[in-house]
Amino acid sequence: MNAQRIANQHHATFEGIRQQDAEGNEFWSARRLSKVLEYSEYRHFQPVIVRARDACLNSGHAVADHFEDILEMVEIGSGAKRELPDVRLSRYACYLIVQNGDPSKPVIANGQTYFAMQTRRQELNDDETFARLSEDEKRLAIRNELAEHNKQLAAAAKDAGVDTPLDYAIFQDHGYKGLYGGMGAKDIHARKGLKKSQKILDHMGSTELAANLFRATQAEEKLKRDNISGKQRANQAHYEVGQKVRQTIKELGGTMPENLPKPEQSVKQIESAKKKLDKRK
Repeated sequence: MNAQRIANQHHATFEGIRQQDAEGNEFWSARRLSKVLEYSEYRHFQPVIVRARDACLNSGHAVADHFEDILEMVEIGSGAKRELPDVRLSRYACYLIVQNGDPSKPVIANGQTYFAMQTRRQELNDDETFARLSEDEKRLAIRNELAEHNKQLAAAAKDAGVDTPLDYAIFQDHGYKGLYGGMGAKDIHARKGLKKSQKILDHMGSTELAANLFRATQAEEKLKRDNISGKQRANQAHYEVGQKVRQTIKELGGTMPENLPKPEQSVKQIESAKKKLDKRK
């Protein structure tokens, strides 16, 4: 099955069981999701929900906003129905469930990236303030967010055994190589035609920055979730995350990050111009 067919399959699978309440809010039934994710019995799926709830709490989100215990009428045969406990899930909850599911199941392995990307897209679409920003303002916002997440990624990498600055540079290079089809930081730097002192992240458009933000956040989560220990394992994990993000971009028909245009102005130049403008006000 080729990449586009996989993308279409998972879009149809997950979006096909999406429901809406009377106010138009989307949600998923945990029982229906468990069948889609190929769990033979709902009781085997419940520990995954518990892990997802914990992940939601640890991420700083309100669990009640994403996991709501409900009773659902379910057919038990011969047309008879009875109420069974279920959980009403948000899109983010589904993402956390897929992330905490059994990765040996192909439907989960492929669904992890799908739901993660769809969740991030929805977050951006729902953020009206972000939607109104100009391209330069988006670049500045994502670059600042990426700077914060890179600090968190560095801390997670350190916990995994990536100790020295050289170790971290090698670790970061593995993430870039996964995302950029084998190109490391120096290759990307050269492709953009940058001077030695210029940082590649400051010379990316909002789309390329968003791909790198996604790489960084998912790498951090993977290091923590899988309790990865050792430099080599951490490097490999970062490479695999980058590779998975690249695969998803391809499945969604996007432009590969190395082929995206370099903006005329750097983020530093945008920041400088913004400060000057603020002073005049």
